[in-house]
Amino acid sequence: LPTPDPNMPKHLLYSLALLTPLMMSAASADGTSSDSPTVQTSNGVVEGVLEDDLRVFKGIPFAQPPVGKLRWREPQPPKNWRGKRQAKKFAAKCMQRALFSDMVFRSNGMSEDCLYLNVWAPATGASERLPVLVYFYGGGFRAGDGSEPRYDGANMARKGIVALTVNYRLDVFGMLAHPELTKESPHRASGNYTLLDQHAALKWVQQNIAAFGGDPKRVTIAGESAGSAAVSAQMASPLSRDLIAGAIGESGALVASRRGSTTLAEAEQNGLKYAEGLGATSLKQLRAMPAEKLIELAGREDLPPLDMIVDGHFFPKPPGEIFAAGEQAAVPLLAGSNSEEGSWEQLLAGKEPTPENYLARIKELYGERAEEIASFYPASSADQVKQSARELASDRFLGYSTWKWVDLHGQTSDRPVYYYFYAHPRPITRAQAAREQPVVAPTGAVHSAEIEYAMGNLATNEVFAWTEDDYKVSRVMQEYFANFIKTGDPNGADLPKWMPYNGDTLSPRMILDANPRLGLDTRRERYRLLDWIESAEKK
Repeated sequence: LPTPDPNMPKHLLYSLALLTPLMMSAASADGTSSDSPTVQTSNGVVEGVLEDDLRVFKGIPFAQPPVGKLRWREPQPPKNWRGKRQAKKFAAKCMQRALFSDMVFRSNGMSEDCLYLNVWAPATGASERLPVLVYFYGGGFRAGDGSEPRYDGANMARKGIVALTVNYRLDVFGMLAHPELTKESPHRASGNYTLLDQHAALKWVQQNIAAFGGDPKRVTIAGESAGSAAVSAQMASPLSRDLIAGAIGESGALVASRRGSTTLAEAEQNGLKYAEGLGATSLKQLRAMPAEKLIELAGREDLPPLDMIVDGHFFPKPPGEIFAAGEQAAVPLLAGSNSEEGSWEQLLAGKEPTPENYLARIKELYGERAEEIASFYPASSADQVKQSARELASDRFLGYSTWKWVDLHGQTSDRPVYYYFYAHPRPITRAQAAREQPVVAPTGAVHSAEIEYAMGNLATNEVFAWTEDDYKVSRVMQEYFANFIKTGDPNGADLPKWMPYNGDTLSPRMILDANPRLGLDTRRERYRLLDWIESAEKK
């Protein structure tokens, strides 16, 4: 605002005095207030917002928009800009279908132009060098967004951490391999754009996070479900393994399944069939198709599956082999899974929960090894069928692969591994609580149930009738996570002691529920059987 002229008539001075607060308020409302935090990045200045005691920057580009000729290309460095770039709103979510009812977005619509990240930082100077958390969302690599409230970084930032969420390409936009794409790539590779986007974000963090008060040498990556698998992938890749100092995985890994083992040649043939199914005979035609049409067609069941591959660039060999050889990132790992990742209905495929149906189903799945499976997952009554089928479904889905990740990293790395079993069920919903009739409370921790607890974000989810026990579990779990991000060790004052996983018959794991405690890995022998079966099938 201009400085008043002392020679101005008194009535005008008086009018200016009255108007000045209104003009300052208006300046703040349109985002040009001098109170808005600014940071100089390697590409230009970004202007964020102050939210209570935090500096928040939303929608910062870490790569060029992957559109036009950049569709299905390795992410390219963002272009520089002049002046202040507004970073006050979440960017668009990446192209995706509406697959999961529990996803809530604060994003600015949906677009191919989606490679942006968000930063929550304490209101401190750049000299602080705080630990950094980079969180990858879940959604099966087909849905999700960094704007989801359950991943919000504010409460981690209040623990003295610079927290980020990162968008990455999904589905056909993130995983299509094709001979023409391989030919035009400087790395002679295609596919894995999902993982390359995450890698580009980690490079951005190394270049820029110090300006936000973060320490590029103390970057922990974390994620849930697909995000957890992505963490294992970034640990395995020679491109990313030197960019991180720690890793957190919530339910999922690429190391113990066929995911990530498809060769580039196989993926290229799948890509040709995929294009043919879409009516495209060339890469030019594929790139000319509207993004909305591509994502709509991606749901067709007749199209070949798309997934992570051994492309010779991001993955020189299958990630499981990289971990087995001890070639992964040498960093501390904290990982685990939930008590009810899957349901008995999923395993029995619509059949009634009788011992006969259960035994028939596991024989269908495991053939001559069905009796061995039944010895670890017994079923002599309907209730036991439900319990064993639920546990087997959970292990097949994510429990086993997460354990394999923990076990492999513990064997081939000299860094500590902390293993957990999350068993705290969510409470009933608010809608259920408002009804007069009694409601059966959940008995297990379903897939993704732990996210709001770990990130300290229960209050962002208004679906459930949270109790004091829920907030207690959240306080403990978030404290473990925050300590690990800061030091590589989850332990701290007033927390039950968490011993590292050692891989022997007395392997400890932290049981996270309303009574957090260290216990033994009671599922270890089951996982060893599943591991033996999978290894035999690969041969």
